[in-house]
Amino acid sequence: MSIPNPCDSTPTDKWQPQRTVVAVRGMLVFAVSAVGVWFFLGQSATAQTPDVGPAASVQEPFSFAPFASPRPIANVVFEDGQGRKRMLADLRGKVLLLNIWATWCGPCRAEMPTLDRLQAHLGSKDFEVVALSIDRGGQVVVKSFFDEINVRALAIYVDATAAAQDKLGIVGIPTTVLIDREGREVARHIGPARWDRPEVIDIIRRYLSVPKT
Repeated sequence: MSIPNPCDSTPTDKWQPQRTVVAVRGMLVFAVSAVGVWFFLGQSATAQTPDVGPAASVQEPFSFAPFASPRPIANVVFEDGQGRKRMLADLRGKVLLLNIWATWCGPCRAEMPTLDRLQAHLGSKDFEVVALSIDRGGQVVVKSFFDEINVRALAIYVDATAAAQDKLGIVGIPTTVLIDREGREVARHIGPARWDRPEVIDIIRRYLSVPKT
């Protein structure tokens, strides 16, 4: 009896049915595995990737997570657009919306135009949106991104060390902190939002109406 050569591309008739069964089984296993992987990846993407588009933002109600009483906040250090050292304490007396973000963060990039519009609408000696980047690339990276999306109202603030993230107890970005005139944290929002929405503006105006003590 001759034994077929495993390298032979034309096996004998005796071996053909067995190879066909093995091949069919292999194809079925691959197909089932592929469907399983597709389902898993689809479910993961749905669960983990937030929709930060206009439609999702309009449908989902906005909410801050206010504290029962204002909390002291770390006096984080950063640089402004001219490379000067700044601290949160320098801005005391204003209501601040402190947004911790980075150019490599997709949701951060998506919400940035709304922060720019909020600053254009409410920015004054009494209120400022402080968009604090933790990009290691510093001002150059932030300025390039601002130019790309036509940000005009926001000032450039950068903490290339990312120390602010630890000092403020931030585990993920974007995270936005509302700070009162006394320099205390009064509320926090984790994740992206449309910051120029009327309900957000109303919340901030309520804090603006509280005089400095």
